[in-house]
Amino acid sequence: MNMFKSAKATNVEEYLANVPEERKDAINFLHQFIQKTVPGLKVHFAYNMLGYGKFKYIDYKGKENDWPIVALANQKNYISVYVCAIDKEHGQYLAEEYKDRLGKVSVGKSCIRFNKLEKVNLDTLKEVLLKAEKQPGLIGAKEHKAKKTTKKK
Repeated sequence: MNMFKSAKATNVEEYLANVPEERKDAINFLHQFIQKTVPGLKVHFAYNMLGYGKFKYIDYKGKENDWPIVALANQKNYISVYVCAIDKEHGQYLAEEYKDRLGKVSVGKSCIRFNKLEKVNLDTLKEVLLKAEKQPGLIGAKEHKAKKTTKKK
């Protein structure tokens, strides 16, 4: 079962073009906000989401995979920002560590969910994104290999 809403897109531009009207402003704002906050994380289309940056990890089968450090997804009932980064000091996902400061959002592991942009504390989200760029990872992955993808100039 795929936990991500099916998208008819195959690239970033198509994904943005297919966002429903009622979410376009929020998704476009967040897309720009993420790129402005962490410009070193190259935007790409991954797993029916907008991905920002990549890191390598080894899954439970021993296979090496690329995974987005940050991802933005339009879900059926909400918007999700996935922050695949771990606070090394506390051994938990950054989203979980900052959940009390992120606003009126739902947080589960690396996922920050909300139905209205106004519910998100953008200053705290910015703080989380900046930390994520430096500390990518997934809890439970056998090995975390940071491999940032930078924008070509």
